[in-house]
Amino acid sequence: MTDSTPPESTGNGPTTRSPVQLTDGTDYDELLATHDLVLLEFVTSGCGICASMEPVLGVVARSAPGVVATVNAGHVPDLTAEFDVRSVPTLVVLRDGEAVARFDDGFQQADTLVDALETHAVQ
Repeated sequence: MTDSTPPESTGNGPTTRSPVQLTDGTDYDELLATHDLVLLEFVTSGCGICASMEPVLGVVARSAPGVVATVNAGHVPDLTAEFDVRSVPTLVVLRDGEAVARFDDGFQQADTLVDALETHAVQ
C-alpha cells in the first residue's frame, strides 16, 4: 500500500490527506483493519473518466470523514471479483468492511461522495 498521506490536522483547519493507493489484497485487509469508513475506487490504466476523478477524490479525501483508496482493477482481480466490478470507475463506500453505497455510473461529483461518506459516518 502506498500512502503519501501526512498526518491529519488536529485543529479546525483543512487537512492535507490524499487518496491511498492499494496494490494488493493485503493492503485492502490492512486498510479495513485500521479504518471504519472507506471510499474505495476501482480504476484501470487508460480510463479517461478515472483520470478525471483524481482531483475529485483529492477533494473528498481532504473534506470527508473516512479514508479514500484507489485500486487498479486489473492488478487485484480477487478484490475486483469480490465487488463484482463490471465497469470503471466503480466507487464503493464501506462501513465496518460492508458495502453500504455504490456508484458505478461514471463520473461522480465531490459533493455526492462527501454526502455518502457523511451519511454513513454517523450510523
